[in-house]
Amino acid sequence: MPAARLLVVEGNTAEARARQVTFGGQAASEGYAQLLRELFPGPVTVDICYPADPGANLPDAAGLDGYDGIAITGSSLNLYHGGLEVAQQVDLMRAAFANDVPVFGSCWGLQLLTVAAGGQVRRNPRGREIGFARRVRITPEGAHHAMFAGKPPVFEAMTVHLDEVESLPEGAVLLATNDHSQVQAAAFPAGRAMCWGVQYHPEYPFREMAAIFRRLRPSLVAEGFFMDEEQEAGFIADLEHLEREPGNAALAWRHGIDGAVIAKDMRTREIANWIEQQVLPGRSRRGRNLYQRATRLTRRPLV
Repeated sequence: MPAARLLVVEGNTAEARARQVTFGGQAASEGYAQLLRELFPGPVTVDICYPADPGANLPDAAGLDGYDGIAITGSSLNLYHGGLEVAQQVDLMRAAFANDVPVFGSCWGLQLLTVAAGGQVRRNPRGREIGFARRVRITPEGAHHAMFAGKPPVFEAMTVHLDEVESLPEGAVLLATNDHSQVQAAAFPAGRAMCWGVQYHPEYPFREMAAIFRRLRPSLVAEGFFMDEEQEAGFIADLEHLEREPGNAALAWRHGIDGAVIAKDMRTREIANWIEQQVLPGRSRRGRNLYQRATRLTRRPLV
């Protein structure tokens, strides 16, 4: 069987990607693609598409069928504002639903899948959730779902979002929640596709979160997350320290986090489970179907 093929859908505009890089981060799609290569158990090709860019050359339903899985990044866009940057992403997801290719969305990715499948997204009335999503609780349904295999029942997670899922599409199952956003994780069928999504960012390392905090300065002081810019700078320094030394117990205690965030294999567990439980079985099934179709063709009697 040839190498697996995955597609990463970049949710941000070119301007937003460049701004994140300016503050020491990387384009969301590049970080996501790198992680997928690390987690995939075998040869894999990871492509990236940019549906928020004007004139982007996007795959149609037939082209999307050639992938074994599709992952969607976060974004600074808002679905309810509309516009070409949003519409092209919604259209791309609806094209993906025509295939049985599994889809995983982080943050904006969950929101995009929700809207494309008929649900609704709103600005969170509680305001921004940033840094660490606190006390994310796996629901009874989530406790038996493959997305959370090996994950503790309550955990913290990297997060940054202003919007949230207001109502899930028909057939959706709520898998995780917390006091800030009711929908922290969900799964639902859409057309022929199965969608998994989380409101937080299991793909982010500490250094990326540090870049996000630098990019959002000084608005986070104005929003009341920090008393002043000096305190904010100290938090950013702690994030960078945790990137270099994730086992620093004093910093973990200071910020109330544990192995669910600190240990990379635990932090990225949802994506690893998606690969193992969705991408690989689907790839095997499609491979068998192709073989069976080819066998039927070669055995067709001559006339």
